[in-house]
Amino acid sequence: MKKHIYIYSPSSAVRDKAAFKRGVMRLKTLGYDVEVDEAALSSHQRFAGNDETRLAAIARAAASGADVALISRGGYGLTRILPAINYKALAKAVSKGTRFVGLSDFTALQNALLAKTGAVSWAGPALGEDFGTESQPDDIMEACFDDLITGQGEGAGWKFPKSATKSVASGALSEKVEEQFSVKNSVLWGGNLAVLSSLVGTPYLPSVKGGILFLEDVHEHPYRLERMLTQLLHAGVLAQQKAVVLGQFSNYQLVPHDKGFKLASVVDWLQGRIKAPVLTGLPFGHVATKVVLPVGAKVTLAVDGRNAFLLWGHSH
Repeated sequence: MKKHIYIYSPSSAVRDKAAFKRGVMRLKTLGYDVEVDEAALSSHQRFAGNDETRLAAIARAAASGADVALISRGGYGLTRILPAINYKALAKAVSKGTRFVGLSDFTALQNALLAKTGAVSWAGPALGEDFGTESQPDDIMEACFDDLITGQGEGAGWKFPKSATKSVASGALSEKVEEQFSVKNSVLWGGNLAVLSSLVGTPYLPSVKGGILFLEDVHEHPYRLERMLTQLLHAGVLAQQKAVVLGQFSNYQLVPHDKGFKLASVVDWLQGRIKAPVLTGLPFGHVATKVVLPVGAKVTLAVDGRNAFLLWGHSH
């Protein structure tokens, strides 16, 4: 029986309709049964329909019975409708086997769902950005997505960049574990840094203590990343985590007056202000090669030299 994927648009309007169509055809070619929401290509101002239209689309996705409910794209639009979302309906759909998958603006819904119900969703690809590319979609992304939809995914692994090894082993924790350590049975959560930081002070930011926080972003200069991390730091969020895992921070441009201030500067700054290790290189973000991660699930993080692993088994 073909796995059922439901495509819907809870955030920004689809601008690249060719990529949307390519994505749908690509998923069908991979053998999935693809259902497109009636309002997936709606447009109102910069949104995929007005607030009511997008709320109805989320409700239809929850009621679809699909194996995966996949967003068409991110952008902006979910934070403004968080109070009106029926989280119980989403959690019920999750309990029946629907996996809600997305990234970017979808971070808002994922963390609100976790805060309100504890239900697990999945940080992963979007239709247009990942399956609708003009060139062949990334093999690793496709394999991770297939593992998710078939229930075979058990974890994700990656290798730290050589330049990051010193940073990974720095901080208070390094005296105890050096280059080998593990964090067990901790909640994995996070997503897009800009969206996550916008939830601080609201009922939609999960209160996760002893968790593993993963972060990514796009089009954000390192000084803006540091400013958002500072917000999480001052709010006490970072101090409560057992590890902070940094994904990909892409498509930004340094300028001459940075005078050496770069992403590595931010990583070193962050590691110097929290006791938990700051790990880099996670293959997730607004990049072609991305793994799929269970937001809200309990996982094990293991590090051995330059190799890192996030493991969650089949329970989710």
